[in-house]
Amino acid sequence: MGPPDEETSTMTITGTPADNFPDEERPRFCGSGIAKSTDFVTEYSIPTECTNPLAIVTDYEGNVWFAQTNTGKLSKFDPNTETFTEYENPTWPKNGRSMMWGIDYAPDGTIWFTDETFDSVWKFNTIDEKYYRLGYPSMDDSLPQRLHIDGSQIIINDFTGNKLTFFDIGQSSGDVEYTSFPSPVDNSVTADFALDDDGNVWYTNWLFQQGGVLVKLDYDGYQNAKQETGLEFFAGDMFTEIYQLPVALLTPNGATISDDGKIWLADTTSSSFFSFDPTTEEFTQYVTADPLLSTYGNQTGVVKTPISRPYWIDSDEQGRIIFNEQNANNISVFDPKSNSLVEYHVPSKNPYWGDCDPGTGLMLADCGLAQIFDFTVYGEKIWFTQWVENNIGVVDTSVPLPVEIQLGSETMSLSSGEMDHLPVLVYSKTSDSIGASVILSPSHDFLKTKLTHDSTETFQLDSGETETIHVDIMATDDAIPGTYKILVGVQTSDVAVSKYVTVTLE
Repeated sequence: MGPPDEETSTMTITGTPADNFPDEERPRFCGSGIAKSTDFVTEYSIPTECTNPLAIVTDYEGNVWFAQTNTGKLSKFDPNTETFTEYENPTWPKNGRSMMWGIDYAPDGTIWFTDETFDSVWKFNTIDEKYYRLGYPSMDDSLPQRLHIDGSQIIINDFTGNKLTFFDIGQSSGDVEYTSFPSPVDNSVTADFALDDDGNVWYTNWLFQQGGVLVKLDYDGYQNAKQETGLEFFAGDMFTEIYQLPVALLTPNGATISDDGKIWLADTTSSSFFSFDPTTEEFTQYVTADPLLSTYGNQTGVVKTPISRPYWIDSDEQGRIIFNEQNANNISVFDPKSNSLVEYHVPSKNPYWGDCDPGTGLMLADCGLAQIFDFTVYGEKIWFTQWVENNIGVVDTSVPLPVEIQLGSETMSLSSGEMDHLPVLVYSKTSDSIGASVILSPSHDFLKTKLTHDSTETFQLDSGETETIHVDIMATDDAIPGTYKILVGVQTSDVAVSKYVTVTLE
């Protein structure tokens, strides 16, 4: 994601990072830098223009740290004083740009982050404010991506180099030892990973839009065998287990593990995220609400089926599953205990990342995407970056929601060709009158939904009122037996509140 050929481009020198782009590309990559807010989301504009913030993490005191892909710097944001501090990286190449997808904070006060362009892992010491560069073990085509610190180890997935690498940063000598594990599927990519309580590393290994596998690597078992034998050997079948991904799961970028041991995967070529139960070895598909029209504009009518594109995924101390919806400009929170999904809409948008030109040459004001490429969780708050709007932002999940959803039944059993009725109660929880639209999103095409009893797709909900939405749910004649999810809820301008109905097809 860099600037195009600049042979015919105009370059106005400003002395800012915007100089890495020709004039005509600056609105697309630098954005407006104007921070906006809703009742749930607060944004903060980065003082330096066009930094392209990406990977983000919080330290133990709640300070927010993020990497700037257009400057090579780390920045700190203090939520108490609402001030930024940007730390100059003296070894960064002039006009250098790099996507920095991974970052983590270590107990010794150092911050580590990945660097795609220069195949590097960087360490920043927050005490002496110095940078240290560590070369990433690369072959022909490497892309160090996500990064996680586990004790004295750093784990990094090499997205295009198709391996996982474990660095030992606890060595007293200056040398850093590492072990790389090639992924089982040849000529594929190795995506995000997560660690379970038994020391296993779970990650996905797939071919673009062709599917792939979920891999369980028994790293502790490998290490124990290595110590006992004194031999280096490939993990192979002895320490890995492979599970075929569902046909519908094509681009599983993000991965995390919830407190009940389930693995959760975000699919970036759809509107879905999936859970995997290691005990039953079964996958369950969940679907988000459709993106708001303002995120894609559709001024030319080219978008027929908008998708939200869940990208990265994480879990918090409450057991909630959190993910960013790249194409919906949302930060979303799924609670497996209540089967509820809350999708927080981020107000800033860059119209050059949507179909936002009505033909006049002037872009629509509230249209496009901020390219929310990373987030981090600290207590009730979710901090995130806006790659093309030069902002960071925070979602406060403790703010009360404007509505509450109650389903007539959370489960339903159908046979092929059958239909059942579902009443949905929407309670107002605010003193204001709000406009809302109905969300009905089945996970599969053979499940159909229809509003009945004069229920309408949009409605006005006044303070203290309750709206009843009547929904018919049908299974087509070719429906496949199994257990599926349908998302039912309401969308307001700032947030979508929904619950999942579990439908069993017999």
